[in-house]
This record gives sequence, C-alpha cells and structure tokens, in this order.
Amino acid sequence: MNLKKIEEFIDKQKVCFICSIDDENYPNVKAMLKPKKRIGLKEFYFSTNTSSMRVKQYQNNTKASIYFYHKGLVKYVGVMLKGKMEVLIDQEHKNMIWKTGDTIYYKKGVTDPDYCVLKFTATSGRYYCDLKTESFDIE
Repeated sequence: MNLKKIEEFIDKQKVCFICSIDDENYPNVKAMLKPKKRIGLKEFYFSTNTSSMRVKQYQNNTKASIYFYHKGLVKYVGVMLKGKMEVLIDQEHKNMIWKTGDTIYYKKGVTDPDYCVLKFTATSGRYYCDLKTESFDIE
C-alpha cells in the first residue's frame, strides 16, 4: 500500500465524514467539507461552530474517526482513519485555517467566538480498494 497515494486520494475528495461518541456511547456521524489543512496522514484541521453538538461530544470524549470515499462507475475507494479530535479555540489555530469566504459561516470573522478548529490526530487507518482492505499504522 502506498501512503502517498492515499494522501493524494484524500486531497481530491470534497467531503469527509467525521465520527464522534455521544453521551450514551453511540457513534454519531456527520458530513463535513474537506479538511482546511492536512499534515501527512497524521493531522487534519476542520472548522466548525463552537456551539455545535459535535464540539461538546469531542470535549467529553476525544475518540474519533474520519472517513473519505469515492464511488466511481466500477471502483469504490474508502479510507478510514482512527484517532482523537481536539477542540481548539486559540487565535493562532483559528488564523491558521481561516479562509476569506468563511464569513458566510462565522459572521464576526476570524475572531467570532462561535468559530473554532477541530484538530484530528490519526493513529491508524484502513484502506479499501478493489475488494481488498488493508490496515496501517500512522507514526
């Protein structure tokens, strides 16, 4: 398995699914826009509303997974990464991933108190392609 090809695959996807654990220990899945920033297969950065249910869940339980997929006419490819999700509210991280058009979601701009960063740190993953699944660790 080529981890660089997995990174290239992830970069082409427009949507990512993130999973959190609720207070009854059930998984909750949500579709998100692709990560705003990625460092290898180890770190992924998303933006979201500080007031969201998902933020509260990650503050209570950092266990998380993220999933990328593409379904073509014949071929299906999927990548699942397991790890932890941190909620970051410091201005440095908010500035790091801010994009000009983000004011559509956060009316008060980059300093909006309802804007925060989700940082996902992966520890392992599974790759699916051509009816084969492979597990891998992330260092």
